[in-house]
Amino acid sequence: MKVINLGESPSVLNTYLAELRDRKVQKDSMRFRRNLERVGEFFGIEISRTLDYSVKEVTTPLGIAKVSTFDTPLVLATILRAGLPLQQGLLNVFDKAETAFLATYRKYGKGDWHELRVEYCTAPSLEGKTLILSDSMLATGASMEITLQKLTEDCGTPAHTHLVCPVASRYAVDYLASRYADELTLWVAAIDEELTSRSYIIPGLGDAGDLAFGGKM
Repeated sequence: MKVINLGESPSVLNTYLAELRDRKVQKDSMRFRRNLERVGEFFGIEISRTLDYSVKEVTTPLGIAKVSTFDTPLVLATILRAGLPLQQGLLNVFDKAETAFLATYRKYGKGDWHELRVEYCTAPSLEGKTLILSDSMLATGASMEITLQKLTEDCGTPAHTHLVCPVASRYAVDYLASRYADELTLWVAAIDEELTSRSYIIPGLGDAGDLAFGGKM
C-alpha cells in the first residue's frame, strides 16, 4: 500500500486541518463541514494527477483547441455520515463521477464485545474502475477493511482504490499496509501516533460526525 501524507508539505491544506482540529473553531458546524469539503477538493486535485489522460479536440468560437483530459472512470464512495462533506469536496472536482454510500458501524454488546457491520450499501459496478473511498478519520482501519470487502464482494474489483482519510492513526496505517499491496493508495493530511483503548485518535479532532451534523442519542 502506498501512503501519501500531503500534510508533510507546506500548503493551505494544513490551514484547513488546523481549523478542523481547533475546538474553538469546531463550535461552528457549518465551518467544520466546509473545511472537510475544502480538504476533499484539495485531495481531489492531487488524485487527479494520478489518472490516465489523453488529448482531445475542443471546438471554441474561434477554432479548435487541443486539451488533455482524464479518461479514468471514477466511483466516489463514502462512509455515512461524517464522510459526506468530504465526498462533496471530491464531487466538486470530479463532477461526472459515479457515487456510492455505505453505513458501517460498530455494534456493541456486553463488556468490550463489539462487531463491525455494513448495514447499508448502494453502489454502481466497480469492475475496472478507479474507486475513491473517503472517510473523515481512520482509527483502527478495521471499518475501512470491511467496507472495502463489502464493495468488492457486491460490486466487483476496481482497477485501483484511493482511500482519502484526512486524519489517520499510525496503527491504522500499519494495519492496512499489512493487508493491501499496490492496488491501494492511502491519502492523508496527518498521521497521529496515539490511539486509545477505545479507538480514539489523539490528538485527532473528535467525533467528526457530531461536529459536522450535531450529536446523536
